[in-house]
Amino acid sequence: MNKLHPGAKWQFRIGGYFMFGIPGIVLCIAMIAPSMGILFSLMEDSNIPEFSNIPIAAIATLSIIIYIIFVIVASEIYAQMSYNRWFYEFTKDGLRLERGIIWKKYSNVPYERIQNIDINRGIIARMLGFSSIMIQTAGYSAQTQAEGHIPAVEMKEAEKIRSLIMKKITGKRKTK
Repeated sequence: MNKLHPGAKWQFRIGGYFMFGIPGIVLCIAMIAPSMGILFSLMEDSNIPEFSNIPIAAIATLSIIIYIIFVIVASEIYAQMSYNRWFYEFTKDGLRLERGIIWKKYSNVPYERIQNIDINRGIIARMLGFSSIMIQTAGYSAQTQAEGHIPAVEMKEAEKIRSLIMKKITGKRKTK
């Protein structure tokens, strides 16, 4: 089984930032007004001198810093685990994919069903020197991602994979 390009960690890391960061921001916005009101009332009604001297800005700043550290650490763990558990292999019958952290997903994409191969190179991919391969198949109707999606391979390797698959699918179609 082949591993992904090491640059795939950046894609997984950025995905982790969105996965862990955005829900926290939404939750913070949804809870900030009520919690600030409760905090103000506690501080005004408090008979404890130490508690009434704590500035609200310090509490908010400390909370934000702790949350940012949590998002960075969680995203890094997610990136490492995703990268270490993503494999692909070209067999004599088709493409075999294995991926997933908690729920493993195993896919087989037969060469007979392959219709098109796209090679994508976004800005991060170009900076880090890798390509994403999208293998589109007959009968797969997902709009967001191709059935045979390999997120990160070397640029030269991507061209070799495209040539290999094109030879396999054109050879099978000619023999029918």
